[in-house]
Amino acid sequence: MHVDLRYGTRGLSVALPDKNVVHVLRMNTLPVVDDPLAATRAALAQPIECAPLTGLARDRQGACIVVSDITRPVPNGALLPPILDALEQAGMRAEDVLVLVATGLHRGNTEAELRDMGIEDAINRGARVENHEARDQAAHVLLGTTTLGIDAWVDRRYVDADLKILTGLVEPHLMAGYSGGRKAICPGLCAAETIMHWHSPQMLEPDEARQGNLTGNHVHEEALEVADMAGGADMIVNATLDESRNVTGIFAGEMRAAHLAAVERAAQQTRVIIDEPVDIVVTSAAGHPLDLTFYQGAKGMVGAAPIVKDGGTIIIAQENAEGIGGPEFTEMMMQVDDPHAYMQQALADNTHRIDQWQLHVLEKVLRRCEVLNYCTGLDADTQRALFVEPIESIEAGVAQALAKHGPDATIAVIPEGPYVLCELSG
Repeated sequence: MHVDLRYGTRGLSVALPDKNVVHVLRMNTLPVVDDPLAATRAALAQPIECAPLTGLARDRQGACIVVSDITRPVPNGALLPPILDALEQAGMRAEDVLVLVATGLHRGNTEAELRDMGIEDAINRGARVENHEARDQAAHVLLGTTTLGIDAWVDRRYVDADLKILTGLVEPHLMAGYSGGRKAICPGLCAAETIMHWHSPQMLEPDEARQGNLTGNHVHEEALEVADMAGGADMIVNATLDESRNVTGIFAGEMRAAHLAAVERAAQQTRVIIDEPVDIVVTSAAGHPLDLTFYQGAKGMVGAAPIVKDGGTIIIAQENAEGIGGPEFTEMMMQVDDPHAYMQQALADNTHRIDQWQLHVLEKVLRRCEVLNYCTGLDADTQRALFVEPIESIEAGVAQALAKHGPDATIAVIPEGPYVLCELSG
């Protein structure tokens, strides 16, 4: 059996033993939006539980439109032009519009990357396009403290904006349940201190902090609380995509209501349920842009974990063309010798450290199973230092796993990696 895995920009074709593969888990097929631009215009004119954007924008002195950074394949080319058209129709000048890139703690995006991300139209119209910088504390304003004690520092450019618009992609998220909506603000526009506390060990350790779940999930609830402190949003415009990156829905409206509508669509197309766990899962980190770094690639491992047996094997393909990740994550990963001992101590001390959360979610996976890693962007010694076992090919990894689990071991394949919400029945 040949399966094409998402890998970098070119994909990876792998040969797997037919007798062992019991599942090839893909996103459910939903109708695609034939004309995303027209669908966005319609959504802005008839939004969910709020007034049309032209009405909201009239007599406002300026607008801040928040967009995701390069690590998310948001269809900005379909979302931004209709938004900018509506603002212009309401009498707002392009130079009074700020497109703010919600980088969280990621690096800022270059102008070339911004154009590749579909923001070229905003640049050409004369709108200002700027990156959020979480490490610049002075660029943020303290809005208060959340129920669980997180100091809410949010980018003052957003807080001070007269009209606030959030855009984004709604898909399963490894700790917040689903992306989109409130996440554009928290963590997207928060200072490093807030982001660290939002990702603290106590926040991430509970089982509720998982993909596909919003109920009792403090990560989701605290993000909403911070977003409310920042003034929420006058409107959000979120999209859902299928595995070919075709738009399957455009959801504009009030921050909570429109996001929940998008979550419902995302669940319909991503949730896949199987009856029994498998011995081996072959997966990906969803290809470009998500697999640019090992930091993001951890999401593929987390996505596979729910359906692998205790003691089983996850085999993941991730290109990691930009290496391990940011400087703080790289330094931490190179310093830690035992991830389990490190996280036990971090939980005991409630240690907050930049990017520690990706080590935490990886360590939670490693408590249950081993991870074999195919990667062309990092050498073998570096991969071992990241607590995964390097393999020369997916096929070699499968042979190694079959030698461990036996010739009749069961295999599930997730070509799209974390974009598929895999669950066990019950």
